[in-house]
Amino acid sequence: MGYPRAMLLPRAMRRSVLTGLASAAVMPLLASARSTLLGYVPAGAVADRGLGFVLPLNCTPGTRPQTAGPFYTPATPRRVDLREPGAGGDLLVFEGLVLAPDCRPVPGAVIDIWHSDERGRYDNRGFRYRGHQFTDAAGAFRFLTTRPGRYTGRTPHIHVKLQGKATRPLTTQVYFPDLGEANARDSIFREELLLRLDRTAAGTWRGRFDFVLRPA
Repeated sequence: MGYPRAMLLPRAMRRSVLTGLASAAVMPLLASARSTLLGYVPAGAVADRGLGFVLPLNCTPGTRPQTAGPFYTPATPRRVDLREPGAGGDLLVFEGLVLAPDCRPVPGAVIDIWHSDERGRYDNRGFRYRGHQFTDAAGAFRFLTTRPGRYTGRTPHIHVKLQGKATRPLTTQVYFPDLGEANARDSIFREELLLRLDRTAAGTWRGRFDFVLRPA
């Protein structure tokens, strides 16, 4: 009866051969994993949305990370408007830039966000107030959503996951500067994660945050 050639080799050499074969089988899987960003397939070139954001003069080495919390849902829809039928609360335009530590834009980075509704409740069965998109050629993003509400122990916040093609992934949260009392009572809150917030004459809230991603 014949045996596979690897079985006829000395034990140490056979182990080396088998390990090499196993590594070769895993390589396509690793390559596939690297071709996605946070589990999303890169969108390729994204046209400049024309948002016209001015680049900051100075950037931090990287935006401060924070916990994802217990309510993260992967594989969200790719979309700009996170509102769904029956949505209430105040309209919020959440926008900004994704940058490298030298303040260069990071185009094609994925930004995945989720937050509670206006009553402080998360949708853990569907995708209300959950979605992702890719930054445009200028590194910009923009979501239409609703200001999240407060729930026990937490000040209102937006959860964010980001990753560029040559950056480390980042998980963090951003906060609202007009909620000083609630922010002060939240042990997770950090001032450097405050949005720049204003309100239009029509009553729409606009919150901007520029994220800085560390290189991989």
